[in-house]
Amino acid sequence: MNAAQTLSPTELSARVKRRALALGFSSVGIAPALPSAHAAHYAAWVEQGHHGEMAYLARADAVAKRADPGRVVPGAKSAVVVAQNYFVGGAGREPESEDPARAVVARYARNDDYHDLLKDRLIGLQSWIDAELTPVGGRAYVDTGPVLERELAQRAGLGWQGRNCMLIQPRRGSYFFLGVVLLDVELAYDAPFERDHCGTCTRCVVACPTGALLGRDPCGAPQIDARRCISYLTIELKGAIPRELRPLLGNRVYGCDICQEVCPHNSPKFVQLTDEAAFWPRAGVHGERLIELMALSQEEFSHRFKNSPVKRAKRRGLLRNVAVALGNWGSPEAVPGLAAGLADEEPLIRGHAAWALGRIGAEAARQALRGRVEVEEDAWVREELELALDP
Repeated sequence: MNAAQTLSPTELSARVKRRALALGFSSVGIAPALPSAHAAHYAAWVEQGHHGEMAYLARADAVAKRADPGRVVPGAKSAVVVAQNYFVGGAGREPESEDPARAVVARYARNDDYHDLLKDRLIGLQSWIDAELTPVGGRAYVDTGPVLERELAQRAGLGWQGRNCMLIQPRRGSYFFLGVVLLDVELAYDAPFERDHCGTCTRCVVACPTGALLGRDPCGAPQIDARRCISYLTIELKGAIPRELRPLLGNRVYGCDICQEVCPHNSPKFVQLTDEAAFWPRAGVHGERLIELMALSQEEFSHRFKNSPVKRAKRRGLLRNVAVALGNWGSPEAVPGLAAGLADEEPLIRGHAAWALGRIGAEAARQALRGRVEVEEDAWVREELELALDP
């Protein structure tokens, strides 16, 4: 006889929570796997194109699954939602953010890929549940499946969705990863988190350099135009960064924390720190000199960012971002590296290096641009070169 046959839903839930915490998760809550209250507004968000090039968010089957967890796990009744803190210190803006010659990488991406660590823990939790509650159907997701994790987390009592679209936990802040295990067994559920502690605060909306935050939809869920979000522009966007947005990226080369850095709930007196070494930053990722990153070969890129989330952008995406950051720095010191970028095999890198040299505008920069425009065969890169040379 298994636990599901002998214990009440309340006792089962308590055991699941104890196991989740023992596996290292920071907090855990359980919610009913009901259809989303925001399904219509999510569909409208997609219809408006706010998902950008993230086609996986717009597929008809993916939209339907996000609207109803029962389409992901047939007969789904419960969602076990876990949060994993990754904050290691330094609330607010960091010194690297103020030094335009250095690269800023979002806090979550400064160590090994969180998907791997959390997925292993979630699978461990799901396996334990299977052993305790057999037979049970379920599926675990960490930021990659068709589930609305933040809505489920709010239903599970873990926090509220702030205006910056992040899940915020009282007296813990928002530097958390979320994971979900959907189950076809009924458990006892936590009370949903009802109060919006953002109040009238709009610091994140005001601070976003690109104006990506759109406020709340009629159901109260925060919305974002991903096409303007620095995280999207530096990671998900595979082509050229729109010219009008490039100056707004500053020196952020992978992801962005601005909307979290300005949030009062992430102030030092509230934000929770993790003591897990797995989330401590590793060398060679954040705060590196932009000039050095611009010189990375494919082999050097692969070695430096092995098992890192930064590999998602690939070398061409990262060096595209670095070129933009060098242009925003505007120092003649960047000219040699950018001039070398004009000869890179990747048109994406060549075009953004041209833009950056145009921003710097020194004679050495213009000389490099003139030399490249004579031999460039890619039409888009030629356009970038000519615009950079246009006084």
